[in-house]
Amino acid sequence: MADGHAADRPEPDPPRSAAAPAQPPAAGARPAYYAAGPGRWRDWWTLLHPPYTAWHLSYVVIGAALAPRVSLTALLATLIAFFLAVGLAAHALDELNGRPLQTRIPGPALVAVTAAGLAGAVALGAAGLARVGWGLLPFMIVGPVLVVAYNAELFGGIIHTDLGFAAAWGAFPVLTAYAAQTGRLALAPVLAALAALALSAAQRRLSTPARILRRRSVRVEGRVTLAGGQVTALDQRVLLAPLEGALRAMSWGLVLLAASLALARLA
Repeated sequence: MADGHAADRPEPDPPRSAAAPAQPPAAGARPAYYAAGPGRWRDWWTLLHPPYTAWHLSYVVIGAALAPRVSLTALLATLIAFFLAVGLAAHALDELNGRPLQTRIPGPALVAVTAAGLAGAVALGAAGLARVGWGLLPFMIVGPVLVVAYNAELFGGIIHTDLGFAAAWGAFPVLTAYAAQTGRLALAPVLAALAALALSAAQRRLSTPARILRRRSVRVEGRVTLAGGQVTALDQRVLLAPLEGALRAMSWGLVLLAASLALARLA
């Protein structure tokens, strides 16, 4: 995302080839702070990116909660659709494209999960058309396109950017969830989508350097000398702590905010 300080911004991951080996992480580092150790079911847990999936599903709840009347059935269907499309399909496709999480999940299984996740999400969207009308159709079309174009880095990676991430996984869920409730858009969900865009941009600005430290760095060393003469050594752990601490706090904060809105509207 253009912010006027491009030289200070960590660059997004370069396009990955499906045949390219994963970059070696620093010694002893997991590919993500929530990643489990290697293993059949633990690989699937890691693939789901649990805190980030919950974070972006929170935007679905926030968008739906802004509707004049909230249908629990429509909300649950939208949550399931986004879990299938983002939690499963998008993450499986991303792992298939270069193995950034270093899982041992077979390629055919990742392809099957991607296809099944997108098909399930589209099927749920089609069911929603009968309830809210054709206003939902553009979101049904754009959603799968975003999943494939972003995670497979199509079109030269034009969507695989900070702005593309914030729009696809921040603003889009808010708008879709509202449209799934009402069949239209309004000013309130547009403003909420802009807020989600900003929060997702912040997420990207934190997660990009954290990924570089965990997945690409082989050695981190340095020091900070304060005005009083105190010297603090810099290593991977010291640099990761504020980045991942903020990501943890933001993910929990969005989940709790979404839960409070759901309780307030559905109680």
